[in-house]
Order: sequence, then C-alpha cells, then structure tokens
Amino acid sequence: MGRRLKMGMIGGGIGSFIGDVHRKAAAIDGMIDLVCGAFSSDAEKSIKSGKELFLSDNRSYSSFEEMIFAEKLLPEAERMDFVSIVTPNHMHFEPAKLALENGFNVVCDKPMTLTIEEAVELEMIVERSGKLFALTHNYTGYSMVKQAKSMVFNGDLGNIRKIQVQYLQGWLSTSVEKTGHKQASWRIDPKRSGIGGALGDIGTHAENLVEYITGLKIDEIAADLGVFGDDRVLDDDGNLLLRMENGAKGTMSISQIALGEENNLAIKIYGDKGSLEWQQENPNQLISRWLEQPLKVFTPNGNDLYPEALNVSRIPAGHPEGYLEAFATIYKNFATHLMAVLEGKNIEKPDYPTVKDGVRGMQFIYAAVESDKNNSTWTKFK
Repeated sequence: MGRRLKMGMIGGGIGSFIGDVHRKAAAIDGMIDLVCGAFSSDAEKSIKSGKELFLSDNRSYSSFEEMIFAEKLLPEAERMDFVSIVTPNHMHFEPAKLALENGFNVVCDKPMTLTIEEAVELEMIVERSGKLFALTHNYTGYSMVKQAKSMVFNGDLGNIRKIQVQYLQGWLSTSVEKTGHKQASWRIDPKRSGIGGALGDIGTHAENLVEYITGLKIDEIAADLGVFGDDRVLDDDGNLLLRMENGAKGTMSISQIALGEENNLAIKIYGDKGSLEWQQENPNQLISRWLEQPLKVFTPNGNDLYPEALNVSRIPAGHPEGYLEAFATIYKNFATHLMAVLEGKNIEKPDYPTVKDGVRGMQFIYAAVESDKNNSTWTKFK
C-alpha cells in the first residue's frame, strides 16, 4: 500500500496494562503507527498520556467523541484508519458504534459489549457500515493454535468427539479489589463488567478457543458457577458441560480463585483418528497422539506445519514466541485485510475474530448465567 496504517486508541492511558499491550502488539510487524488517542475519561490524564506517547498536542483528545469527529474532518491522508478500543467492558459499545457510524474501522477488546442487546445491535451496525471489526481474542494468534485449527479442518484428527478446556487463574483468590487493585475493581463490578465475572474475563477466551480450533459451535451448556470472594456478586469460578453441534461432548473449567495458578489456559481435542493438546503457558508445543503412531510434538517453524501456522511464526525455531506475538497476529491479520480493502482488493477468509465472535461470546455468558440460575439445566445459546 506504500504506507503504514494509522491507529487511534480509546482508553489505555497512564498505568493501563492492556493499552500498553495493544500498542506494543500493533507495532511488532511494522504495519501500524499510533497517531492519536483519547486515553482516559479524565481529560487531563488523556492529554498527559498523549504527551508520554510522543503524540502531537492536537492529536491527543479529551474524549472519544472529540477524537472521532475531529479525525473525520482531517484529510484522508492524515486521519486515522482505525480505532483500537481498550476500555473496560461498559465502555466498548458507544465508542465502537460512533466510530463505525462515522466511517472508521474498529479493533475492540473482549468481551465485546456489556450486554447481549448491545452485541446484537453492534453486529447490525458493522454490517450496515461496511467497515471492518476485529475482536482481540489473542489466544487464537499463536502459531500452534493455528496448526491445531488446520489439523482439525483438514481431517487429520477425524471426527471430533470430545473436548476439554480450562482457564485457571488465582489472582482473585483474595479480596484484592478492596486494596485499590484497579484491574480487580472493575472486573467484579456488574455495572462495568456485565453479568459475567470470570465468565466474561476468561470464560469467553475458552469458549472462543474451542469454537476456533474445532470449527464447531457450542450448541448448549450446563453451568455450575461459584462466587467465593467476600461481598462479590459476579462469578469467580465455574464448571460447565458442553454439547457441540456435531454431537461431541465437552467440559470447561474456569476460575480466578484457583490459588497458585497464573494463566493456565489449556485445551485438549479428541477425534477418532488422533488427539491434540495445547497449553498457553507452554505455547510453542502442540502435542499430538495417534492410534498407530508415536506421540508427536509440533513446534513453530518445525516440520509438517500447515501454512497458517508458518505464516505467523516470526523468528527461528527454538526462540520462544508468546503473548505479545499472539496479540500482534490479530493486528497483523486485521491490518493485512484493511490494507487490501483500501487498495480495492478482496481477502476471501480473513483470519481474525470478528463481531460475530463477539456475539457468540455474549451468548455464552448469558446462557451460562441462565443455566446456573436454573440449577445447571441444559441451556441453548440465544
């Protein structure tokens, strides 16, 4: 295209963990420059954040509304090409809606919205606008997750019959929200997090990973949720049974009170020809087991990889790639698609999570909460 894409950011100001992650990830492949931002609902903090990021004073805005309308008035060669939304859940919908309706493409953190109603409306807005929308389910960006998906798609495992997925953390095993912990305080607050606690924060990642790798939709779930933290109202633990659309069975275990766990996201896929196992804390290994063959471990840049896995392996074999690189893959694939669109070209099957995945995530949260309230009855996605 002859130039880098220009990114604006909403949220992610001074002291933000996830904003810094997004900025680093967007920069890794050299396709994107941060050119503007509304980094906080506090105007003074937003302007100060812009200065620390070396943005010009006239591109650091006091609100997302000001940014979107001001950028729209700039010449096409200067204005942002897309906006990245890295705010808490309750501040996803309005900025995304305004950006799309004013001609800007969107990258948004997950879960996509605060409510299912917002998710469905946002899907319609994306379709009407004709703009691109990416959801940062970053774990789909790992090379070995791409390999697993390709192996399932190409029939290497045969018919999928059983799935086990877990996402275990322990950082909320004590009441850290009462100590001023910023990340905890909004995640346990239904006004800012929505009706799901751990469900929205990590459960949606597990749900998305299952559907991404297998290519199968979860048809219905039976959920038993727990609230262990003092004075909490949102779930911080849960066990779920899954029924897949092809008849396969599955289990999901999520927790943020599993003392000692760090970021233990892991998945096992069992077919009638073979099985796969992947762990996020050891992301460069994909373990495969077969009926009449020895166990085989796939690694990035190794032998027998599908193109989808090789395409996101950036460095030589034996050099670990991790969280930031997986995040960067979402940005890279989104940027590749957007550049093609701007050049009048078409990419038939862009590989990044979209608004439809965001709707699935919200359906998952609502179905799990409904099931739990009804004594873990089987509940379909609505």
